[in-house]
Amino acid sequence: MEAALNNIFSTIGSYLSNYILIAALLGGGIWFTVKLGFIQVKGFGEGMRRTFGGLFSKKGEAGNDGMSSFQALATAIAAQVGTGNIAGAATALAVGGPGAIFWMWIAAFLGMATIYAEAVMAQKYKKIGDDGVVTGGPVYYIRAAFQGPFGKFLAGAFAILIVLALGFMGNAVQSNSIAAAWNTAFGIPKWVMGAILAVVALFVFVGGMGRIAKITEMIVPAMAALYIVGSLIVIIFNFKEIPYAFKAIVVGAFAPSAIAGGAAGATIKLALTKGVARGLFSNEAGMGSTPHAHAVAKVDHPVEQGFVAMIGVFIDTFVILNLTALVIITTHSIPTGLTGAELSQYAFSTLYGKGGDIFIAVCMLFFAFSTILGWYFFGQANIKYLFGAKAVKVYSVIVAVCVFLGSLAEVELVWTMQDCFNSLMVIPNILALFALSGVIKKVHDDYFQNFAKKDK
Repeated sequence: MEAALNNIFSTIGSYLSNYILIAALLGGGIWFTVKLGFIQVKGFGEGMRRTFGGLFSKKGEAGNDGMSSFQALATAIAAQVGTGNIAGAATALAVGGPGAIFWMWIAAFLGMATIYAEAVMAQKYKKIGDDGVVTGGPVYYIRAAFQGPFGKFLAGAFAILIVLALGFMGNAVQSNSIAAAWNTAFGIPKWVMGAILAVVALFVFVGGMGRIAKITEMIVPAMAALYIVGSLIVIIFNFKEIPYAFKAIVVGAFAPSAIAGGAAGATIKLALTKGVARGLFSNEAGMGSTPHAHAVAKVDHPVEQGFVAMIGVFIDTFVILNLTALVIITTHSIPTGLTGAELSQYAFSTLYGKGGDIFIAVCMLFFAFSTILGWYFFGQANIKYLFGAKAVKVYSVIVAVCVFLGSLAEVELVWTMQDCFNSLMVIPNILALFALSGVIKKVHDDYFQNFAKKDK
């Protein structure tokens, strides 16, 4: 029975990720890039100013009225930068060759326009929950896009899918990755690591939005700095291979067979599909997850958080994921036959030895635990939508149990169902964004015509 279900969900998920979602998300990225006048270029400088200004000023405390703009971004990045940045990039390289990274770049560039649109709509349609706390996300702009029973159905379907995909199954997958990495590096029993993660996670959950904001605000800069420094040391040590790495990425995107040491059997189609699919699911642009964080940011105009949201995609793909790719390519680790986190561990171990396993284990703890917090927060907003604020306590306990159980053993069906539900929730989100594209453009124009000069 389990094998049959796994096969069904795997088939549906593969079809969605390889065809429908690539077309929908790339199409959405192109649409909003053109409609908003290449906002990812036009607004990049402002996004960087707002992001890193928030990093150093640390102004604002999270409360019932929301988070600071930087805290909202930190919560979004906590979810975006996860095991996919270590394992996802490695898998794309192993299957699609170095050219897959080129297509990740394209997906991320276009995705910056999509996530801008998501953040703007999340801000415009955010609500005050029955507990008096500001909340928001795709369910609210889906209802705005589609009136009546159809909109109610789409919003409900999205809410159920994201709670299952991220809140429950996704967080079980994340704890499994942490437990496995720490068992390999330090010999700690998986159940012990799972119990620790569950207790700590529950402690953060019960503290509400304020505690989640404070923790992600501390974790995200620390984990980014650790991974950047550790990766750069390996890349600099192999600096002579850097020109080869960029050549392999660009040439491999269009002529995979021309790259020596590339993935066996890699083709342009494989490079494109694996690169785009892994890139889109790494930065989460268009998936409808990060708008929950951007909705609660305390800003004067929705577009301001749109600028900040774009930088989240930039950091996820053009910084963190790129570093993983360069470490693997400059160490010529692809031909080893490994994939996923094991390939990343091997690449780092070429310089650090056993320390490579330890480095990945520590980074996995940061990356995956911060993702657990982010995904919990996203699911929580939808639990409130479905059942009201009183259901949040029950939800937090269930998520903690999923975190513990996920560490015990790798259940293939859970991973497969999570990928499938993750893919399905994109559909109502993208449909709503297309339906609201006129509203998005109106809010966008309002900022640049009436607000931008005052905001300087």
